[in-house]
Amino acid sequence: MLVQIHPEVSAALADGRPVVALESTIISHGLPRPDNLRVAREIEDSVRSGGAVPATVAVVDGVPRVGLDDAALASVANDDDVVKVSVRDVGVVVARGGTRATTVAATSHLASLAGIRVFATGGLGGVHRDARDTWDESADLTTLSTTPITVVCAGVKSILDVAATLERLETLNIPVLGYRTDRFPGFYLADSGHGLDWRVDSPAEIAAVLRARDDLSCRGGVVVANPVTADDELDRALHDDVLAAGLTAARASGVHGKDVTPFLLDFFHGATQGRSLEVNVALVRSNAVLAAQIAAALAS
Repeated sequence: MLVQIHPEVSAALADGRPVVALESTIISHGLPRPDNLRVAREIEDSVRSGGAVPATVAVVDGVPRVGLDDAALASVANDDDVVKVSVRDVGVVVARGGTRATTVAATSHLASLAGIRVFATGGLGGVHRDARDTWDESADLTTLSTTPITVVCAGVKSILDVAATLERLETLNIPVLGYRTDRFPGFYLADSGHGLDWRVDSPAEIAAVLRARDDLSCRGGVVVANPVTADDELDRALHDDVLAAGLTAARASGVHGKDVTPFLLDFFHGATQGRSLEVNVALVRSNAVLAAQIAAALAS
């Protein structure tokens, strides 16, 4: 098999034990150095605390790897040449070599190839605000429409067009389950301002939905929307002010496409004096624990 699976992950999958995939773009682009490597290890520890084996995904020296040793994790975190790759890029990177971080889409694809059913991340990609003119939409959505994996996230980042993203998820037959909420989360905020059709209140209930989908041969993935806690979310007034300023700064700097997200994350980090980073780390840890609990319930 072209995908290299870490021995611990391979053994867990063979034994039917719970495994949770983790993306590497959050390490290379989502968090500032030197915090990124420390937080990456803490996220893996959060998966373990939830009762599952972590499997961080990346392409290392031209080899797609599901589960990274410490040296590979450090390479993704610290190498200036590491860029993020989606599904469309993986074949080129493997053919040419190099180390690359995987997006939600690429992580979902490679994790699914390895037989992993549950994936934890921070925020899902979606439809960008100016998509009517640019057609800018994350490959996360179309990949999830055909990939049998459950993604636990804190909704989508507020820099996106949330309403349009929810419409696309519906069109692509990707169910969105609100974990202990009837509202779609807004990443830094617990409520994006949009409601959800389906609420689930336990990992066991989510596992039951996944089993029912298997029995009915439903294609594609599932989104579990896990809101950041009230204690951890960003102040709404601060969030709205920083978002407006960040969008203006991105336009003025000519930032567009896949560069918008890292630009705005960095803008938020500076404008909130690090508070947004604290929120980001808190919600990813929460998602990692919940994903592990879902994987455990599914395995049982």
